[in-house]
Amino acid sequence: MAGKAKIAIEQLSWNNAKPAPIVLVSGAEGFLADRATQRIREILRDADASLEVSDLDASSYVPGELLTLASPSLFGEPRLIRVSDVEKCNDEFLLEMLDYAESPDPDTTVVLRHGGGVRGKKLLDTLRAGTGGAVEIVCAELKSDNDKFDFAGNEFRIAGRKIAPSALRSLVQAFSGSGSELANACQQLIADADGDITDRTVEDYYGG
Repeated sequence: MAGKAKIAIEQLSWNNAKPAPIVLVSGAEGFLADRATQRIREILRDADASLEVSDLDASSYVPGELLTLASPSLFGEPRLIRVSDVEKCNDEFLLEMLDYAESPDPDTTVVLRHGGGVRGKKLLDTLRAGTGGAVEIVCAELKSDNDKFDFAGNEFRIAGRKIAPSALRSLVQAFSGSGSELANACQQLIADADGDITDRTVEDYYGG
């Protein structure tokens, strides 16, 4: 039985996402992947407002699309290419992305969203081995209550807001079935609630 491929690249959490020539956004938690991709776009946009943003679907990829979008433009604007459904990629995308990874364009950031599964494994193994100067953003599913508690607590810390531990537990219990709904609930409290967030605050917003 073959061992797992060695991972030689930097692996980051979604909230530490950063640009690189190729960014592999892996894992089943889609809303965290969206957050990571948005953060990369904001960093690139802050660095240069002329950023060109393009989207590709790896499952319906047409040969030549990647090279066309990554080609240097007349005015030299930086480019962000967001590629969805890499876990469903067709053979044409796989071949061209493997070729592109050998010599990525220095002014282009390619974000590859892979939700899991074995399709595209050769590409993932190639990137994880260090080809293309890639980094990986790991967006694992928030399965346990502890995972969700840590995530929700981090949402309030990032926003500079205080929430009582018991209120945080109540919030997590109210939205234990969905990480994305929990994230939305945290953001609503951060945006709408005044002062420190208590059990009463959570009860007023989400009781029942």
